[in-house]
Amino acid sequence: MTTHSIHRVALASLFLVTLSAQNLSAQVGQPYIHDPSTIAYSDGKYFTFGTGGGGLISEDGWSWHSGAVRPGGGAAPDVLKIGDRYLVIYGATGGGLGGGHSGRILTMWNKTLDPNSADFNYSTPIEVCSSDGMEDQDAIDPGMLLDPTTGRLWVSYGTYFGTIRLIELNPVTGERASGNKELDIAIDCEATDLIYRDGWYYLLGTHGTCCDGVNSTYNIVVGRSRSVQGPYMDNVGRSMLQGGGKMVIAAGSRECGPGHFGRTIIDDGVEVMSCHFEADFDRSGRSVLAIRPLLWKNGWPIAGEQFKGGTFEIESERRGYSLELAVDFVRIAQQRERFWNMDQSKPLVSIPCQELADVSGDWPQGEITLRCGDYMHRPHQRWTVTPLPDAPGYLGNPYFKITIAGTDRALAATSSMELTTVAEFSGDDSQLWRIEQLTDGTFRIMPKSIPGIPGINTRYCIYSAGDSTPTLAEYDFGSDNSNWNFRSH
Repeated sequence: MTTHSIHRVALASLFLVTLSAQNLSAQVGQPYIHDPSTIAYSDGKYFTFGTGGGGLISEDGWSWHSGAVRPGGGAAPDVLKIGDRYLVIYGATGGGLGGGHSGRILTMWNKTLDPNSADFNYSTPIEVCSSDGMEDQDAIDPGMLLDPTTGRLWVSYGTYFGTIRLIELNPVTGERASGNKELDIAIDCEATDLIYRDGWYYLLGTHGTCCDGVNSTYNIVVGRSRSVQGPYMDNVGRSMLQGGGKMVIAAGSRECGPGHFGRTIIDDGVEVMSCHFEADFDRSGRSVLAIRPLLWKNGWPIAGEQFKGGTFEIESERRGYSLELAVDFVRIAQQRERFWNMDQSKPLVSIPCQELADVSGDWPQGEITLRCGDYMHRPHQRWTVTPLPDAPGYLGNPYFKITIAGTDRALAATSSMELTTVAEFSGDDSQLWRIEQLTDGTFRIMPKSIPGIPGINTRYCIYSAGDSTPTLAEYDFGSDNSNWNFRSH
């Protein structure tokens, strides 16, 4: 969460004044936060903690509100579930606040993150590392990794003021591992995090300037190594100890300054990353929580775009066929020319696409089932996907309604585990759709609920059986039958 270059002293002092004025109280707003921790799930809710001691809570992963509690104040926490407990780590001081780089990093445990639970009780904080303000290092901005291959617990920390360091903690006590010596693993970044995937360790660091609103240049970069202790190299062979790093996410839309990476695995092939944007141009330039699909390309993580809807062909990854209404195919009238007898002096004319009014009068008035077929720019193949932001959602997005473009005819799930369209959208849960971009860039599309099956559906998705039969079946990332693309034509 620190600044550097010419902005460091002035902005850090301003930020300290701001924190002092707030008395390091909880963050407020929806979803205002700075330096968010990795998102954690506890007691049926999502939590993320930020600088200042507070954080955000969400019941569904879409609508966030203040109320998360983290004592100790300080900056840039992280949280990790280990067994049946949650380990919270944070920087107590440092970061150039008040002009100094004397920092302390502490850990504490809790059985739950829900402040309304009877089990909510943080343990006494334990110091695990520090910086004295004179050395080439600043003990702040910790990020944790529980190595899934060894069970060892690692922490990266540090800022532009010196090096990024790696230490090992005891995953049972949260204390510094006996005999552990800190190791320098990167420079020229801060707010680091460690993740593991497919035999690689990834170090994600935040590069650029922070705390300057719409002028902040924060971005997130990454290097990888076969060993958690490095060396971490980027995609062109530069070491992160020499300032290397491949871009993961930079400014986009009307938001700038992404920092403080966190990874959440939802399902096989379904991952999201969290961060804050230093400034949202549409929210007074405030620092806001962001959740984006996390994609993997050639072994490297890259942020996807938040799905916002539109009008599309919905195309099966299985064969490339289009999801469409099962109605008669209507030919488009045209004056044809034989290619072997073509008058090339004739003026070219534009052939208009078939319009909805040209064909919809012959469609059945009630439910219409679906099929897949060759995409031909026809009205029965064009879908409008509309977000419903005021309704409950899921991690990173609201639910969507999916209708034939220009109509209120809505896609729906049936009690027989099939797909249909109803004449009018009613808002029933069987007509609400969860759309998530997968790690390979394709999408899975799931009904919020299936008639006759209680609860929210997280198991069944739109599935291409064979080449041309859309149905509902269990999601399987290993099969292209579960995967779809949204094509804008």
